Amino acid sequence: MRIETMDAGRQLQAALRADLVLTSSPSAARSASAQQLLKARRGQRWLAIGTGTATVLRRMGIADVHTPEHGFDSESLLAHPWLATPKGLRIGVLTAPAGRDLIATTLRARGAEIFRADVYRRVAMTPSPRRLRQLRALPETAALLVSSGEALTTLWQALADDDRHALLRRPCVVSSARLAAQVEALGWPSPIIAASALPADLLAALAAHVGRGRFR
Repeated sequence: MRIETMDAGRQLQAALRADLVLTSSPSAARSASAQQLLKARRGQRWLAIGTGTATVLRRMGIADVHTPEHGFDSESLLAHPWLATPKGLRIGVLTAPAGRDLIATTLRARGAEIFRADVYRRVAMTPSPRRLRQLRALPETAALLVSSGEALTTLWQALADDDRHALLRRPCVVSSARLAAQVEALGWPSPIIAASALPADLLAALAAHVGRGRFR
């Protein structure tokens, strides 16, 4: 999966002028920052979908960023107290096209005025034969780290049945409950859920799994 910044122009300007700005991923934070200086306005609030996104926003200049108390997905974000009764609130959403659009749709239904800016897009890249050979050559102790459902789908479609069965024997670490449900549907019985999509958090979750003697 390749990330490409999209020119959001006036949509991004409008989103950044909102009362509250929601950022859906680290890629959204980086792509927005690549187009405009990120600076919190007086009285403006910023909410990130997870700690990874919040970390990127802080590096880009937004010091006060809040995240959901539990979970790191759209449902967890929508459960934040700031979004419980947003009628009349102007909310900017920094995101990508496609996807479930659950955040914007739900907040509109709750009465918020939404200013959506699609600041990046995900471009599926089918693994090359060389990459597939490298995947097959990984040792039995290797694990799969998943932070994108679209990337996993692209990989899964490129694999032969034998390669899929081999991959299912490895531990699978995911960055959200939604991704856990996706990999369970593919056949992983007990995916490991990390604190965020940051590589450090994915690896920490795997290390904790190994430390409990559950590597298989």
